[in-house]
Amino acid sequence: MTTFTRFIALGDSMTEGMCDEIVDGNYRGWADRTADTLAKASPNFTYVNLAIRGKLLHQVIDDQIPVAISYVTGPETLISFHAGANDVLRPNYQAEAAFAKYERGVSDLAKTGATLIVFTVVDRVEGSGKTAQLWHERFSSFNVNVRNVAKKYSAIVIEADDAKWLADLRFLAKDRLHMNSDGHWRLSQAVLEKLGKEFDPAWKIPLPPAPKKTSLRKNFEKTLWIIAFVLPWIWRRLRGKSSGDGRSAKFVTPKAWK
Repeated sequence: MTTFTRFIALGDSMTEGMCDEIVDGNYRGWADRTADTLAKASPNFTYVNLAIRGKLLHQVIDDQIPVAISYVTGPETLISFHAGANDVLRPNYQAEAAFAKYERGVSDLAKTGATLIVFTVVDRVEGSGKTAQLWHERFSSFNVNVRNVAKKYSAIVIEADDAKWLADLRFLAKDRLHMNSDGHWRLSQAVLEKLGKEFDPAWKIPLPPAPKKTSLRKNFEKTLWIIAFVLPWIWRRLRGKSSGDGRSAKFVTPKAWK
């Protein structure tokens, strides 16, 4: 079993840690939580988190991967790579082009000799209709590509299918897109288990059945969600803006982590 001396996290909002608790001005997130455990086994452990919310696949590949490669010291360096979900959500999404970019990114990282982990995503969400069906079609195809690329380049897959119940909205923040603190904690434990490290098996326990809501309550909550999150997202898209514009990554150089 490899003792990791460095963990480099790449990606977008999920890996930045939105919407977990805030520690020292930053979202904590599953990657910080994973680093907490990995650091226990190595006195010289360092952690890098280059993820920035809103980043598209080509931005993660072009801006984050070259930096990550410069920090790799061999198989004792662990790299997490999760990017492309923001692309899938765009109306002009082109799957074949995105899949080719994704493979290029994984290939470049694999050449360093680092231990590499990638992620599939929950491909079904609560609800029905054309939007839910489109979500399923695009993300299930995304997952197939992740699995195929991972197999080709010997990357470890953190598999969403291992816990389909994580699609429960109660693991998401109010924006219904990012994980809440419980979701981030559970993902960190799933990653640690996959790596053969100390983990809490309680992460696998689903929540009890949710209390039933009336149609009126559901419609009221959906309306609030649209006003608070969907419309601002559309407005940013129309202006060509991203939630990550002007932001820097949390830990851009190796940080001692205890």
